[in-house]
Amino acid sequence: MQNHNRGDRLSWGDTVFLHLEREGMPLNVASVCVFDGEIPFGAYLRFVESKLPLLPRYLKRVMSPPFGIGLPSWEYDPTFKIRNHVRQLTLKHGTDAELKAVAGKLLSKVMDRQHPLWDLTLVHGLNGNRTAMIIRLHHCMADGIAGVGIMNVLLDASPVAAPLPRKKLRLPAPPRRDPLTSLMSGVVDSYSDVVKRILSALEDMVSIAEQVTANGGDDLPADQFSRLLPEITAFTERLRFNVPYRGPQKFTWAEIPLADVKAIRQSCDASVNDVILALMTATIRRYSELHGDRVKGKLLRMMVPVNLRGSESPGELGNRISLVPVTIPLDIRNPRKLLAAAHERTNFLKRVHAAELVSLAGGLIGFLPTSVQALTGPLVSQLPITPFNLVCTNVPGPQFPLYLLGHEMLRCYPYVPIGGEMAVNCAILSYNGTVYFGFSGDVHAAPDLGRLETFLEQSFTELREAARGQAPPKNRKRPRPKVQNVSKPAPAPVAIVPAPVPPRAPLPAVEPAGGTGPITEEERLQTVASA
Repeated sequence: MQNHNRGDRLSWGDTVFLHLEREGMPLNVASVCVFDGEIPFGAYLRFVESKLPLLPRYLKRVMSPPFGIGLPSWEYDPTFKIRNHVRQLTLKHGTDAELKAVAGKLLSKVMDRQHPLWDLTLVHGLNGNRTAMIIRLHHCMADGIAGVGIMNVLLDASPVAAPLPRKKLRLPAPPRRDPLTSLMSGVVDSYSDVVKRILSALEDMVSIAEQVTANGGDDLPADQFSRLLPEITAFTERLRFNVPYRGPQKFTWAEIPLADVKAIRQSCDASVNDVILALMTATIRRYSELHGDRVKGKLLRMMVPVNLRGSESPGELGNRISLVPVTIPLDIRNPRKLLAAAHERTNFLKRVHAAELVSLAGGLIGFLPTSVQALTGPLVSQLPITPFNLVCTNVPGPQFPLYLLGHEMLRCYPYVPIGGEMAVNCAILSYNGTVYFGFSGDVHAAPDLGRLETFLEQSFTELREAARGQAPPKNRKRPRPKVQNVSKPAPAPVAIVPAPVPPRAPLPAVEPAGGTGPITEEERLQTVASA
């Protein structure tokens, strides 16, 4: 972890997330973690407090620069109290449905900017002798990859709980700098930041040009370029959930075995990310058809965050991502053909350096004065613009069990915020042999958000069968009833039941964080996660 000293500045990317937030539309990354057993709140409170020295930014709040000149800064909260950030509640019925409802209600709230922008909620009373923990971080603090790094700090890899400190932790709280010093520091830091961004942009342009030149002998086929480029540049067609966000939110989830995802990847010569994108496309197709929407000739455009961290700074806080527009036809019903289409498009985006180009273009936003960003951010989030249909962020997590005070984490469902006209989004996290999907949605745009769970399971079963060489079901829709001859008894109806999701695969051997084995160049488009 980085050592964040007093007065460190937000990056321009972190600042954008701060300014896009408005009342009623929180921009947090989060996760709902489920643990075995009952976790006592008192011990939990002391445990979290003992970890804070490892996370100094958790003691700091965001301070706006004087007169809006320069970037906001992280300053120690002089009134920091652990009870403002660590809370508990008890479920009435203890069902997973009640946990989802509680999580959706909590994730619909904006955090108080007078204090550090994070909180942890311990949820008691979950059926099956389980305890849940809801983690929230503002997106200006961390993206999905950084969120997983923070989870690794808060949780332990050993089931043996470390002894808790006996003395109350004394937290450092240096006095704030005077306004004049802050103003001068802001001006100097802003000038330095602009210069760095200009040099970085020039360096990126040279790097992209060199890569394109180096790959000159391996050009894309002309027909592929002419087919796929119009898809990327075309306007996004709105789907039924691409309406202005109103709130509040719902949160629901699903899970599939990671071993099966890897088997599909190997059988179909694709990447794990390709499999995830194909499953999401099939899931959205089913959801659209459920409501009678036409899918023929339509495209699904997903915003896929890409991690830009180098191997030397995997635990770096803040946002170090680029956004890649992956556009896949929505009307491909053959599972193998759909996966091939996803693979072709992600490979195309890699070869044209889409992530680098988007990052370069996004850097231009940082040249806007922060005062302008602060004024226009909440307005931009309400404009009737649909650059993407939804966010699909995929974060590799640890492939071994983690523990909280000796209690094993059984499940971890990730959350990514919604807003603008992207009123339904999806976050994916792989942990301990399972891939977890978290669907977030506006209650007005998608009142039946839970349908996505069933459709994902159906799409996964269909793709797994196709990858094994089995013929996919012809049609999962219930046929229309036919008029029967009254002189003959009607045949007994056949119940059409979605194929069940297989049980979790046995825990694999410990792998590097991500759990997908060695990362190939083709899997460089591995997406990022707001937990």
